[in-house]
Parts: sequence; C-alpha cells; structure tokens
Amino acid sequence: MAPAYLFLGSQSYDKRRCREALLDAYLTPEERVEGITQHDLSKVSLAEVVDDARALSLFATKRLIIASSAEAAVPKSSRAAAASEGDDEDGEESGGGGGVAWTDTSSLVEYMKSPTPGVVVVFEATRFGLEGDDKKKAERVAKHFSAVKEVLELAPYSAEDARREAQSIARQLKVPIDPGALELLVESLGADVSRIATELEKLSLLATGGRTIGEQDIQAMVPDARSSTIFALVNTLGRRDRARSLTVLDTLVREGEYLPLALSFLSSQFRQALIAQEANLRSPQQIQSHFQRLGVAMWGARAEQVSQTATRFSRAQLEKGLALIFEADRDLRSARPDDRIIMENFVLRLTA
Repeated sequence: MAPAYLFLGSQSYDKRRCREALLDAYLTPEERVEGITQHDLSKVSLAEVVDDARALSLFATKRLIIASSAEAAVPKSSRAAAASEGDDEDGEESGGGGGVAWTDTSSLVEYMKSPTPGVVVVFEATRFGLEGDDKKKAERVAKHFSAVKEVLELAPYSAEDARREAQSIARQLKVPIDPGALELLVESLGADVSRIATELEKLSLLATGGRTIGEQDIQAMVPDARSSTIFALVNTLGRRDRARSLTVLDTLVREGEYLPLALSFLSSQFRQALIAQEANLRSPQQIQSHFQRLGVAMWGARAEQVSQTATRFSRAQLEKGLALIFEADRDLRSARPDDRIIMENFVLRLTA
C-alpha cells in the first residue's frame, strides 16, 4: 500500500469504486470506526493535513486520511494561469483564505520522504475533468501534488466502454434488460456510468421474478430518457419508416419536445451516411473503423444507424433530405409556426 494517492479527474463512478477498494483492502469494518479521517482542503491548509498524517493515534494502528477538494490547495496564481480570462469561479480565493502558507507543498514533500507507517493519505482532486478546457487545470493540480507518485486518473468513459460497464452492472444486479433498452439508457444519460449504475439499481426493483426491462420501463423510470425519443425519431426516419416516424413524432409534439434538436441529429446522420457512401463502406464495422480513424466518435449502435441510412437512401435522396432538413428547421424558427404540420410534412416528403 502506497503512503499517498492522488485521485485526479471529475469522473465520480471510478472514484467511488477506487475509494471502496482502498477501504476494503486497508481497513476492516471494525478499524474504520477510528481509522478514517476526512479533511476538506478548501477549509484547512495542506500543512494541517500533513500534520495530521504525522500524528500518532492512541486508538487506531492503521489510518486512512481522505483530503477532498485538493485543487483548492493549488495557489491562486497557478489556477488563474490555467483558467481562461474572466473565469470567475477559478479566480476565487481558496476557501481557507489563500496565501503562501495555505498552499505551500514543502511540508508534503518532506513528509513523502519519510511517511508515517500505518497511514495512507488520499488527495481527491475531482473538480476538473481530464479533457477539453479542464485538462490544463487538472495538469496544474497534478504538478502541484507531484510529490505524490501514485496518481489515479479518473477519465470519462467512452460510449462503447459505458455500454460494456452497463452490461456488467446489469449482470451483477441480476437485471435482465433488452439490448435496445440498454442502448436507450446509456444514450439518454450521456454515457455517465455513475448515473447509469444508479438507474440500474432502481430498475432492479422492477426486475423481480425474471422480468426483462424494456424501453418503455426506461422511458417511464429514468429521468431524461423521454428526451431520447428524439433519437428514436432520428432512427426511424433514417430507416425510412414512415408509420413509426409519425407515431414517434406525435409523442414528441404532445410532450413539447424541442424539435429542431431532432433535425440537428438527423442532419449529422445524413452527412455521415453520405461519407459512408462516398468511401464505399459496406458494413457497420467498416463505418465505425473509418470514422474512428478520422477522430470522430462512433460506436457500434451508431455505426449501425448510419449503415441503415446509407442503405435505404440513395446519394440523391440524402442530399434532398439535407435540403428538407434545412427547410423544416427554418420553418420551425419562423413566427408562430405549427410544429406538428411542419414536421409531418417533413416526414411525408422525406419518406416518400
């Protein structure tokens, strides 16, 4: 067991699993009563956490110290250098008042040269993600805690990895779930595995007696899943399924969904289908491989949808479809549009 760890990244599912694994490996249930100490580095200084790690306990032979909000220990000047100009949130002082003494790492560096036996310190820096604008901020935090050699990077799951993890969680919970329902769950929750795990735990209450969870269960029980009906409309239009498209459209209109969003998704699918035709891609596997080489996110189910669209529409029909999408989007944004009439006319023309 290392004397200290840095949990870096905003992905909460693996953070919880890593913390639980560390607890299980290091402390027995009885030892946890006196053996766990928690600090918030937005309220106490880094030196105070190190002082606590050096202190000997009369009641615990092994101790686990968890220091959350570790990014608050980074000096304000460093955070500001990583943040974009005008980012008020990152320009604020640390919760405990800031200052050199508050953020000085010299005590941590000295401690790591001779850590206290029987003590493990976990620094949790989970405010910033590891991608996009947050990447530089996370790198600043890692640099500030460079004395800690064991760094666990909590990167977000890709859509494909989220699907595999969702399948694993469903098996562990003994929740039979249709592949389509699982796809809907992952897509509607944006591949957020933490939320997926929570929703599967709730859905396990419905799966008594071997009942299989279907798409209707997801739409009824999972927040945000109804908005995924937009994806259902995109998929049915991509298959040129007029009857099903009109049924899904009726649901969207009655629920007051934002229909230009469906047109945006459909436009993307049509453009990718055009690319697939031009590149002579014959199968979902070829489509997935082609777009991934281009650096475009493409998972199995999405590649299948693009493949169906490329098969059912000719090049001329795809180009016409893009023109119809533009017209429908323009009409929806006009003064006092009748969304149902505009979209029904769009569906009828697209699937003619």
